[in-house]
Amino acid sequence: MVPIKTALITDLDNTLFDWAELWFNCFSCMLEGIVKISGIPKERLIPEIRAVHQRHGTSEYSFLIEELPSLRLILNGRPATEAFAVPIEAYRQQRRKYLRLYPTVAETLLKMKGHGTKIIGYTESMAFYSNYRIRRLGLDGVLDYVFCPEAHLLPGGCQPKTSENIQPNIMS
Repeated sequence: MVPIKTALITDLDNTLFDWAELWFNCFSCMLEGIVKISGIPKERLIPEIRAVHQRHGTSEYSFLIEELPSLRLILNGRPATEAFAVPIEAYRQQRRKYLRLYPTVAETLLKMKGHGTKIIGYTESMAFYSNYRIRRLGLDGVLDYVFCPEAHLLPGGCQPKTSENIQPNIMS
């Protein structure tokens, strides 16, 4: 007789989906677009990007463009979503293309869930980014708990979007 498993604890990134491929494709596409629009070489932007990522403790910082010293003159007070709309949209298109579960993950998790197993996810990605991926991957009704670091602070003047219909089940 096989013992019943009552809980599964799983890492999310590079276990349920390919986070490295996702990040590389999204980021590379956006960076190429920023270089094309700004005329600033990649070799100058990359050290600035690294510094912003280190300062915020994540390589998934949504406000990266606004904090790059080389882009401040180009932005000239405009939002990055306006000045760099094309590369930002390219990033989002790549995210939609590459954010997918590995084969058989969904079926396996649903089968375990159907047997009453609690499914607990762990990730080093911050809550804001993890919440998006969990919902987009269709795991918001499958994972019982998710443990992740708290999200970084938002820049002054920014407010998080909330929805009465979305109740993330994320524990940080």
